[in-house]
Amino acid sequence: MATKTEPTKRATQPKGDSVGRSGSTSRRDPTATTPVVPGRSETRRVTSDRQASFTVPTLDTDDGTAVANFLQDRLVSMADLASVLKHIHWNVVGPHFVSIHQMLEPQYEGVQEMVDELAERVATLGGVPRALPGAIVAQRSWDDYELGRADAIAHLGALDLVYTGVITGHRAVIAAIDDVDPISQDLLIGHTRALEKYQWFVRSHLADWAGGMSTAGAVTEMGAARAVLDKRPPAVGRRTS
Repeated sequence: MATKTEPTKRATQPKGDSVGRSGSTSRRDPTATTPVVPGRSETRRVTSDRQASFTVPTLDTDDGTAVANFLQDRLVSMADLASVLKHIHWNVVGPHFVSIHQMLEPQYEGVQEMVDELAERVATLGGVPRALPGAIVAQRSWDDYELGRADAIAHLGALDLVYTGVITGHRAVIAAIDDVDPISQDLLIGHTRALEKYQWFVRSHLADWAGGMSTAGAVTEMGAARAVLDKRPPAVGRRTS
């Protein structure tokens, strides 16, 4: 879960800065060789993860770098969320399968659009957006989603905690960049508004008429899923003679 921090003039570079460079496994034929152009070095650099020499007007490059790093953090979180939503979409089972399966599809599509907007904003600020699998794993501070095939409502119990973590991180960055870049802040505010609505849809399946939650007190995804199933009324069997 992200904590509130103030933008600094020298933002710390993300942990996954060198992902995809030396040590990575090529998907090309390992026996293939790259043609050498006469007069050019084989070690000539053709790519960079460094901040560009420019950023948006009225921000200096240090502030642009700081904001881009904040948004890169949110990009990783949102790309992971999109993956989790699609995973749940595939793995829900039980009597609520159709309704939950269909409810999650537009949420996935909405989050994918937010991922694209965040990445483009990072690039606009002069940064290099990174959301390949290796970059996500290298930068994130959480483990993979815990559930596989499971009851649809149990999945929603776990997903509620996922949304809480993502939204908390967004709100922290909204506060952190308040005096630095209102445009990036506005982007995150719009995303957070949509994410909180998605979470409302999820929580409406977990709440009772008095406003209580079947996952109350759960702090892990697996714990939330178990809490949902523990509080579910027993199924009524078919009457037999």
